[in-house]
Amino acid sequence: MSESRALSAGTSVVSAVPWHRALLQRLGYLWWLKAVGTALFMGAFFVAYLHLLHFPRYPVTVMPLIAVDRAIGFQPWALVAYASLWVYVALPPALAPTLARLFSYARHMGGLCLAGIVVFVFWPTAVPPADVDWSLYPGYGLLKGIDAGGNACPSLHVATALYSAIWLAAGFREVGAARWVRGLNWLWCAAIVFSTLATKQHVMLDVLAGTALALLAAGLSPGLRRAGEGSRARPIAV
Repeated sequence: MSESRALSAGTSVVSAVPWHRALLQRLGYLWWLKAVGTALFMGAFFVAYLHLLHFPRYPVTVMPLIAVDRAIGFQPWALVAYASLWVYVALPPALAPTLARLFSYARHMGGLCLAGIVVFVFWPTAVPPADVDWSLYPGYGLLKGIDAGGNACPSLHVATALYSAIWLAAGFREVGAARWVRGLNWLWCAAIVFSTLATKQHVMLDVLAGTALALLAAGLSPGLRRAGEGSRARPIAV
C-alpha cells in the first residue's frame, strides 16, 4: 500500500483527534518492527564507529580550537544531554505513521551515518585534550573510555540530532501538536548540540560540519516533503 493510500485509509481532521492521541497511535503502529530495526541499526553503527575510533587507517588530525571553543567551558551536567541522543534519535522512527515514512527516515539516516563513517576512514580526526581531570567525574570516565574524542569531524552527534529534530518538527506539525511540544523538540536538540562542546567531545568546526551534513540529508529526504504536504492538509495518520 502506498503512503498516500495508507494515510487516506486512516486519517481524520486534527480537530477530531487530539494530537496526543494521534502520537500514541503512531507509536503503536508496527512498534515491534521499529524497536528491532532501531536496535539493529544502532548496533551496526557502533561496531563500525568504534572500530574506526580505535583502529584509524591514516594519521589522526587534531581539530583546531576557535574562539567559541575557548569561550565554552567544561560543563559536567552536559553529559545527561549528550547521552540523551540515543533516546532522541529513536523518536522519529517510533512516530513514523507508515512504512514508507519509516523507510525514508531510516534510509537517509543510514546515508548520513555512512557519509560520516567514510570521512572517518579517509580523514581520521580528534579533538585536542581538554584540561580536565576526568577521574573527578565518574560518568565521564566511562564516556572517555568508550569514545575518547575521536571521529570528531563531522560530529555525527550533531548531524543525527539535527536531522531527527527536523523530522520530529514535521511530524508534530502534521498532527497539530501543541506549541510547547514543538518548542521542546528544538530545545532538546539544542541541548544535545551544545553538549558536544560542553563535554569537550567536539569543537565548533565539528558542529558546523555536522550541521551541514544534517541539512544535506534533510534536503534529499522525500519523506520530509511528504510530511510537509501532510501538515498543510492537516491529516492525522494512524
